[in-house]
Amino acid sequence: MKLNTIQPNKGSKTEKSRKGKGHASGLGKTSGRGHKGQKSRSGGFHKVGFEGGQMPLQRRLPKRGFTSRSKKETSELRLDQLGRIKAEVIDLEALKNENIVPRYIQKVKIIASGELTKAVTIQGLHLSGNAKKAIVDLGGNILD
Repeated sequence: MKLNTIQPNKGSKTEKSRKGKGHASGLGKTSGRGHKGQKSRSGGFHKVGFEGGQMPLQRRLPKRGFTSRSKKETSELRLDQLGRIKAEVIDLEALKNENIVPRYIQKVKIIASGELTKAVTIQGLHLSGNAKKAIVDLGGNILD
C-alpha cells in the first residue's frame, strides 16, 4: 500500500445530486418538489409537525406522560419505621391500623433506610435485598 493509492471505501462517499440541471439528471424541471404549493416554492416553510391544517399527530394523541398508574397504590417504608409498630406480625393491615400508610395503599415495600432496633416478623410485604438482610441479621422472620 502506498499513500498515493489510498481511497475511501466504495460507496462511502457519494457525489452531491445536482437538482434542476435538465431532464437527463433525473431531477430536472421541478427538482423533485412536485407541482405548485407552499413546499414547492423557495422559502416555502411550515413548522415541524404541520399537516396542512389537519390536527397534527402530537396534538391528537393523549398526553399521559410518564405518570405511573400504580404509584398512588404503592408506598415505601423505612426500616426505622418498623420499630414503632406494636403488632407482633407486621403486615399491610397492621400498617393501616397504626396509620403508617393510608387506607388506599395496596402494596408496601420496605427499603433499607434508617436503623432497625428490634427483631420483627414481616408477612406479605415486599422487601429490598438490603432490608431483608438487615431484618434477618437482627433475628427477625420473613413470612410469605
